[in-house]
Amino acid sequence: MAHARIIGLSGGIGSGKSTVAALFVQLGATLIDADAIVHELQAAGQPLLREIAEAFGEKLIRDDGSLDREALGAIVFSDEAARAQLGQVVHPAVGAEMARRLAAAVASEAPLIVLDIPLLFEGRRTGSTGASRLDFDATVLVWVPREIQIERTVARDTCSREEAERRVAAQMPIDEKRDLADHVIDNSGSIEATEAALRLLFAELTGGAAPP
Repeated sequence: MAHARIIGLSGGIGSGKSTVAALFVQLGATLIDADAIVHELQAAGQPLLREIAEAFGEKLIRDDGSLDREALGAIVFSDEAARAQLGQVVHPAVGAEMARRLAAAVASEAPLIVLDIPLLFEGRRTGSTGASRLDFDATVLVWVPREIQIERTVARDTCSREEAERRVAAQMPIDEKRDLADHVIDNSGSIEATEAALRLLFAELTGGAAPP
């Protein structure tokens, strides 16, 4: 049985990482999405939601028992210490679940497994015990210039430019991530250009011909 290739995919806010992740799936990759797992683990009634409430206050729990994500975001985007505290609560549980799903994907003989991890490079820099510490054959960064990050965040979230700048500044600069990545997908142009680049990368990562 051929060894399944395991890829760590990351980006920055407004870079279009989700678009590239979806394209990977279209080409035949198996996707394990850290953000989706976070949402599952933070659902009403889940133990992780209780841990978040204990750390940041019961005010974050809505009347229906769900997490007030906007309120939590307002706390952590403006406070580096709070972001670190949230990471200490969330990352171990998410990392464990991603490792479980990764093992299942490897057992299924998937040719390419893509782990979509927004804070992959931040976690590696800080020594996080979460998903960023999993072993990868290669890392892929979805890159756009910082100005495009800001413009796309404003358009996507209908927020002010000031708010978008604050969110971008809360992450590791995307150019620093580019220097750390094994492969870079430039997503600043057309979707057709991104698709073409990804097809070539998919072929390189799987050792096959580029998909039609």
